Amino acid sequence: MSYSDDKLKEILTRTKVVAVVGVSMNPVRPSYYVARYLSLKGFKVIPVNPGHAGKRLFGQEVRASLSECPDTVDMVDIFRRPEHVPPIVEEALEVFPKLRTVWMQIGVVNEEAARMAEARGVDVVMDRCPKIEYQRLFGELRMGGFNTGIISSKL
Repeated sequence: MSYSDDKLKEILTRTKVVAVVGVSMNPVRPSYYVARYLSLKGFKVIPVNPGHAGKRLFGQEVRASLSECPDTVDMVDIFRRPEHVPPIVEEALEVFPKLRTVWMQIGVVNEEAARMAEARGVDVVMDRCPKIEYQRLFGELRMGGFNTGIISSKL
């Protein structure tokens, strides 16, 4: 699984609406702060978690399933164990006509789901975090002293 910086930057630049599957209401959980970060960066984040359906998070109603989300979702970010991913991807492919990316979080790899999405022309990123990649590719990590490997004329 190797993704070029150009491809990841393209995905993060074109994405507007992200459904975050498995989001937590607990602010110390990674799914919460990744979704919050994306919403603060201007992405419309649709939280998806059946255990919290009907509550509000980041200005949006938490949905029980992807089928309850607006059909404008163009990226699904998955915070679920790998064995739970194929049905999530199947549902996403059914309900989102504008779906362009399936993103599986760090530690989440499911080749079957990836093949399913790629067969429909959907980009797949596995075992990565969009928050970390956004910070790395758009210069935010440099401010913390990290060597991102990205050369820029920005300070």
